[in-house]
Amino acid sequence: MKKNTINIKNRKAKFEYEFLDTYVAGIKLAGTEIKAIRMGKAAITESFCEFQNHELFVINMHVEEYSHATHFNHNPKSERKLLLKKGELKKLEKEVKNTGLTIIPINLFINDRGLAKLKITLAKGKKLYDKRETLKDRDNKRSLDRIKKDFN
Repeated sequence: MKKNTINIKNRKAKFEYEFLDTYVAGIKLAGTEIKAIRMGKAAITESFCEFQNHELFVINMHVEEYSHATHFNHNPKSERKLLLKKGELKKLEKEVKNTGLTIIPINLFINDRGLAKLKITLAKGKKLYDKRETLKDRDNKRSLDRIKKDFN
């Protein structure tokens, strides 16, 4: 039996932020939310994480309504609690408060046991010149690969 592989990425995050530290967190979901995610009906491009009462929540993660649900369907843009170990939560909260870093979700996936997991990263926002540098590096790498391909 082939496993349904769901791997929803936040491609914009790598361009906008500099990644410092990554964690894998569980997500507290309703029944219709996990079914919609298993169908691939989710987006994390505009989402971010923030602390509320020493608990971490993902904000602005869009999970479409499940098509086969009745009136018990979920709210597509609701806040969802992230499940991390207590030590990881304390470390992240301290970093966010003291240094002004942000927590960005970069990957939403279903693990081997069928549970939805969210890969989050502690990130620092890039300045405009850093973004230009990233574009320049990418173009240089692409042209170098093109030259290597023509040479071989």
